[in-house]
Amino acid sequence: MRFLPAGDLAVSVEFGEEISIEINGRVRALEYLIQQKALPGVVETVPTFRALQVYYDPREVGYDALCAAITELLPQATTAVLPPSRLVELPCCYEDPELGFDLEVAAQRLSLPAGELVRLHGGAEYLVYFIGFTPGLPYMTGMPERIHIPRLETPRTKTPPGSVSIGGTQCCVYSVESPGGFWVLGRTPVRLYDPDAAEPVLLRPGDRVRFNRIDRAEYDRILARVEARAYTPVVA
Repeated sequence: MRFLPAGDLAVSVEFGEEISIEINGRVRALEYLIQQKALPGVVETVPTFRALQVYYDPREVGYDALCAAITELLPQATTAVLPPSRLVELPCCYEDPELGFDLEVAAQRLSLPAGELVRLHGGAEYLVYFIGFTPGLPYMTGMPERIHIPRLETPRTKTPPGSVSIGGTQCCVYSVESPGGFWVLGRTPVRLYDPDAAEPVLLRPGDRVRFNRIDRAEYDRILARVEARAYTPVVA
């Protein structure tokens, strides 16, 4: 574990060099403790795979004093201090070629029938490591090893919001239209980022996510409710 200055307004608290659930759990635990203790001068925390970026106001706390305060919290920074994680269920339409436009090609690349790829992907439970790249986009682990797949050699310039995608060992859901290098297997009608909502970002680091398979007709029905602000995702 080490502290690295990030300019004159932040410190990066780094827990390791690899991506793992254990290290990410410690990152999230430290963020939780900092928030619970309301450390003086801290204005924002940003978790990643293996580090926590802590932004601070240098008029209220100095770099050395902040690092000392964080160091005191480190022995407690384990998943034991975290509250129970939420389980978020996202409906997902896989089979419609307009929505899951990479499904068939990805299945061929994996030497799997498309239906088996859908079964494996939809049958897993995913853990949100952190939110990044664009507002509300979750980086998630938990994908079955059988469907690990290299990212696209040439990323596309536009990926529709709601695209449920895989790349490498991870799963993500595009929250806004953006470039992307993941294979799109389907789409959820649920908004992961809504700047007009009371809570603009749906998912949080540490959430568990499941995808519920729906057909195109159900997708269109839910989408209409989402657009009318009459739909609430299942969050347990």
